[in-house]
Amino acid sequence: MSIRDAKAQDRDRLHDLYREFVQEIPPPPGIPVDVEHELGELDEYLGDQNVALVAEDDAGQVVGFALAKIDHPGIGHLSDLYVVPEARRQGAARELIREAAIRLRDAEDAEVLTLGVQVTNGDARAAYERLGFQPESLRLFAPIEHLLERSERGPRGPSFGSVHVQTDDENAVEQAVRKYVPRFGRSAGSVVAAPRNGWTAVYDELCDREPGALRRLGSELSNATGAVAVTIGLEEGAVVRYNIFERGSVVDEYLSVPEYFKPLPPGDAIALGANPTVVARLTGADPHEFRRVARTAGTPEELGSPQELLEQIAGLMGLSGAGQGYEGAASEPGARGVAHR
Repeated sequence: MSIRDAKAQDRDRLHDLYREFVQEIPPPPGIPVDVEHELGELDEYLGDQNVALVAEDDAGQVVGFALAKIDHPGIGHLSDLYVVPEARRQGAARELIREAAIRLRDAEDAEVLTLGVQVTNGDARAAYERLGFQPESLRLFAPIEHLLERSERGPRGPSFGSVHVQTDDENAVEQAVRKYVPRFGRSAGSVVAAPRNGWTAVYDELCDREPGALRRLGSELSNATGAVAVTIGLEEGAVVRYNIFERGSVVDEYLSVPEYFKPLPPGDAIALGANPTVVARLTGADPHEFRRVARTAGTPEELGSPQELLEQIAGLMGLSGAGQGYEGAASEPGARGVAHR
């Protein structure tokens, strides 16, 4: 493997490699990419003061490239890096980065090299971190139409939820609640209700404010007790979400409006639909009736009252007291308050 300057005669090969890169690592959903425009910018690197390098294998075939330039005084930026899959793990990417850094240091007095990488490209991120790159900032994106729609929404409604652990051992559940809730943040208190229908319900003030904490608590309670646990609740007064945990791991997840919070790839949106077979196996719900009730839609309005949907889903699972959160939990049968320091 050898590294050399890219030449004008490499143009067609570089174009092919760039198209392979876009096909292998496409931009996130919602971000358009104009390949022809990008190829025009690539051409500008050839023959000017920027750094354009290629990696050749032993047969003289160009198998990778790197483009870099001075972004600000003292700061170099690696704008593009790609190596074909069959030539990876042979040091080509490392040598391309190394040579680009040397060129920018020696010719432009660069002291730092930056680069961008998609958060979903875990292999590349790990490789860069091994070379000493560190996170410096996080670039966010939002499709403008989605942003405008979200910004026009009225005030958010309430969020609340509960955890239901498939056990009659409420003491074990309470002990786990005391152990784990303080790890998530400051909570004004928790409530553990007496078992009903084989489920012990847990409510928590922090988990009502932060639905993510509710899901973490469900996972920890399932893992600690070895029992199935269901987290279920209403988020922003608009959408119903449940998660089912078995030995601490999620085995089913449902969000009534999968793209309510953000656009999703089609596969991810489908994955947020209910799995009636799993629900039936773990809760005893009728799978046909559950499929009919636990529908998904593009907007909350298409599904009617979210409170009614929440109570219908909980009822089919055999979960009592799921229609409220911590605020009214003290009225649940056999409720015991749990204070956290």
